[in-house]
Amino acid sequence: MKIGLVCPYIYPDNGGVAQHVRFLYENLRLRGHDVRILTASHGPQRSSEGDIIRLGVGFSVPINASVGTLTFSPRYLGQIRRMLDHERFDLLHFHEPFVPFLSLFLLRESNSVNIATFHAYAGFSPSYEFGSRTLGGYAGRLHGRIAVSAAARHFIDRFFPGDYKVIPNGVDIARYAGAVPLARWQDGTPNVLFVGRHEPRKGLLDLLKAHRILRKTGSGSRLLVVGSGPQEREARRYVATRGLQGVEFLGRVSDAEKAQLFKTADVYASPATGGESFGIVLLESMAAGTPVVCSDIHGYKGVVRRDREGLLVPPREPRELARAIDRLLRDPALRERMSAAGQARAQDFSWPRVTARVEDYYGFAIRRLAAAGALPAGFSAAIPQAPPPLRARPSDGGPAAAAPSSVPAASDSASAMRHSQAE
Repeated sequence: MKIGLVCPYIYPDNGGVAQHVRFLYENLRLRGHDVRILTASHGPQRSSEGDIIRLGVGFSVPINASVGTLTFSPRYLGQIRRMLDHERFDLLHFHEPFVPFLSLFLLRESNSVNIATFHAYAGFSPSYEFGSRTLGGYAGRLHGRIAVSAAARHFIDRFFPGDYKVIPNGVDIARYAGAVPLARWQDGTPNVLFVGRHEPRKGLLDLLKAHRILRKTGSGSRLLVVGSGPQEREARRYVATRGLQGVEFLGRVSDAEKAQLFKTADVYASPATGGESFGIVLLESMAAGTPVVCSDIHGYKGVVRRDREGLLVPPREPRELARAIDRLLRDPALRERMSAAGQARAQDFSWPRVTARVEDYYGFAIRRLAAAGALPAGFSAAIPQAPPPLRARPSDGGPAAAAPSSVPAASDSASAMRHSQAE
């Protein structure tokens, strides 16, 4: 098929959605599809870069306690119509389809099969509350809906009820498993790693408070802080005014160095306060074999299982965070056990496996439309074959029994989808 992946945020970028789109693009290409990435220019990028098609100009705006992108151009509709007429996509896959205005205009003008992935999670969103009253027509143009976690599904279903298939984010297993530790930080001092944007919801200040508690109780651990953001000055001030030792602010690093840092760390700490739909950094840590201490929040519990790949602690509780980190640092056997469990768990989230599930869902949505005689006029590819049903192993000498297909049947109800466990 010819597929367009719509990324309304800055691409390329280290943000979770952009990284998701990048790996999905690469793995769909490996599976034989013709794929383009549809995004906006943000700065000096050219309008066209190989398989990246840029439409309009993106502007950074605050959203969901973080920073998002709003895209616009005075000639937007004309640009979009000409591009769609030229590319003739069989399927458009929107990542956050209701982000203004790139996704919305593309969805309105699309003559293709429209699939959406919802990445966000928040307790309450005024923008979605407003959007639920004004964007019903756009939501009705979606032929399939994916959520990256049960938390993300629960969030979006509150505003746009429907059938959602949970397909998680993925991780580049080889990059993290094969990384070489950085000799600079291998001096016998235990390393605790933080990777994330310096903003309140990531909980960096709570981690600095936990590190201070550890130092006061005699721990000689070092805290490696990766990233930048609006809270960086406050974080540095906290360290300076308290004379806090053993904190290294590393700023933004390359993907290769980030993988090395995960491999270098003895513990990875993610003290997010909420608003996380999934937790890609947790997967990256697990793939590198680094045990995790993270907040006990909805988006994280579908990735790290309590006391198996890591320790979960209440958010905004620096003392509990310090206690969990200290427990791991003092127990090499526990770290080794959680390291092995994390590496095994990460295999379930490898990008080839995740992409295969996305591709299966494309096929399910297309077959459902075909059966109803509702395929959009722009779809010209062959209708994907249904995957063969799984077979259970023979039991007690009897014949193999058919197991349910890994693709949901067309009769799946919204209730069943909403109450199924996150995969």
